[in-house]
Amino acid sequence: MPLWVAATVIAALFQTWRTALQQRLRGQLSVNAAAVVRYLYGVPVGLLLVGLYMLIFGGALSTPTAMFFVYAALGGLGQIIGTNLLIMSFAHRGFAVGTAYAKTEAVQAAFLALLLLGENFAPLAWAGIAVSVGGTLYLSLAGRVGSFGEMLRATVQPAALCGLGAGFAFALCALAIRAATQELQGPDVVLRALETLVVINTMQTIMQGGWLVLREPASVRAVFSTWRSSAQVGALSACGSACWFTGFALAPVALVRAIGQVEILFTLLFSKFFLKEKMKRSDIIGALAVVAGVVLVLIGR
Repeated sequence: MPLWVAATVIAALFQTWRTALQQRLRGQLSVNAAAVVRYLYGVPVGLLLVGLYMLIFGGALSTPTAMFFVYAALGGLGQIIGTNLLIMSFAHRGFAVGTAYAKTEAVQAAFLALLLLGENFAPLAWAGIAVSVGGTLYLSLAGRVGSFGEMLRATVQPAALCGLGAGFAFALCALAIRAATQELQGPDVVLRALETLVVINTMQTIMQGGWLVLREPASVRAVFSTWRSSAQVGALSACGSACWFTGFALAPVALVRAIGQVEILFTLLFSKFFLKEKMKRSDIIGALAVVAGVVLVLIGR
């Protein structure tokens, strides 16, 4: 199995796990505070990962360029904006709709990479991207829209527009992270990805942490008083991001995000085996479509 595929699957698993843990913080932290803990507590974990990697595999840190910091800042800001747009879609009572359209990130990333970077893929890979995203859309929208026309009409709803905007921001974020990693000159791709993670998480802590201090000073104390739970979220977030960044450094963003759709499978498995929820026929059909899309991406890459 190629390293980028393994890293992407592990990233999706960590992301699902982190999301499950983060639900426990919803009653204790505001939306912005819950986002800050991901970055704040992720920084020391990222530094630890860098140190452990260098201890085990050796290597030296790269000398960052000015453009590295520009790309890192754009990547960090893109993730913050994408997350906020996704939350705005939930505010419009469109949790499923907003999430579904945000998952079009893989398709948007493919077209952005084609336009901005000249990256193109084999027809099978394009088909795999479309099938995996279609499976995710079906999983999220089954029972909520009755026809393709109704789904198209749903795209003009505020929840869907915010979801599409979130997907666009996440796609730009991923491209910026890939560009930042490529700006570093070290020979070890994984070490460069870990270095990028630490810098971006630090920038995000400053950006969203500064906003929290200015707009929600009362929430700052809660960020530290919930350190036991928050540290777990930050650790899982850092480990997941380390794997995502490794995938972005080794392969085109669109292919990484297409493989990353397996996150929805982990969510379904968590729902069935841990929460003991019954799977519906639409869940099985959508899951099979996601798997089929991933297989097509791997064959056609």
